[in-house]
Amino acid sequence: MTQNNSLQNPDDSSQEKKRYKRVLSIAGSDPSGGAGIQADIKTISACGCFATTAITSIVDENTLGVTDVHPVPIRFVTGQIRSVLDDIGTDAIKIGMLHSAKLVKAVKETLDDYPEIRNIVVDPVMVATSGDPLLESDAVETLKTLLIPRAAIITPNIPEAEILLGEKIEGNDQLPDAARKLSECCGGVSVFLKGGHLTDTDLVDYFYNGTTGQILSMSSDRIPTKNTHGTGCTLSSALASFLAKGAPLEIAALNAKRYISAAIESGAGYEIGHGNGPVNHFFQWFDK
Repeated sequence: MTQNNSLQNPDDSSQEKKRYKRVLSIAGSDPSGGAGIQADIKTISACGCFATTAITSIVDENTLGVTDVHPVPIRFVTGQIRSVLDDIGTDAIKIGMLHSAKLVKAVKETLDDYPEIRNIVVDPVMVATSGDPLLESDAVETLKTLLIPRAAIITPNIPEAEILLGEKIEGNDQLPDAARKLSECCGGVSVFLKGGHLTDTDLVDYFYNGTTGQILSMSSDRIPTKNTHGTGCTLSSALASFLAKGAPLEIAALNAKRYISAAIESGAGYEIGHGNGPVNHFFQWFDK
């Protein structure tokens, strides 16, 4: 008897294969799932891209805070990066927690071997939502002078911007100038400066284009919630995802702002853990 198989052979070379938009996240892990690599994978997937990773450190943390950080050996980090880029490639890179000056330098030198990759988003992770330090003090200058100038855009919050600038930021009226100064002191990089830490004012973020000098204010409702664990990781991964899909910097920044705002708003309705809970990365599906 002849069997009629109507299913197409998935290996049929006559079919034109689709290609994923790829985003590589270079960051630390978070076992509680709200930040770090775990948040990056969720965000990149929710934004319609394929996530790959290079894990820089194993972090013992939960919604209450960070207990310990175990750095992954540097040669193993750079090996992960090369394994991904040499085989799968990428359309954008998000860089998060790097922990030490030696690692910052090694990542930068590794990426120098792939000059064609320009869509690099650096989230200058220095302090966790809980207030725990995540970057060694001697690594700040290395990050500022070596790695950030290699990026297309950085996404500092207020405390991180203050460290990079060496000055205090106390009000929304300072943010446009602070974004410009950050660009100037970091090699002309574009800046997404997050204003969420200025809690006595409206929530306004600023995008500064390091090439054109364009400044864009992006406001949103301030959501009363403690579920803000991993917001920085989530925003930077969303931004990298929209760049990977071909959006120019300004549009990618606006889309990332909309994504994180919706994720925070949805996540406020959930309770998980005993501290700062996560945002809802998959609000498009959970809320239906």
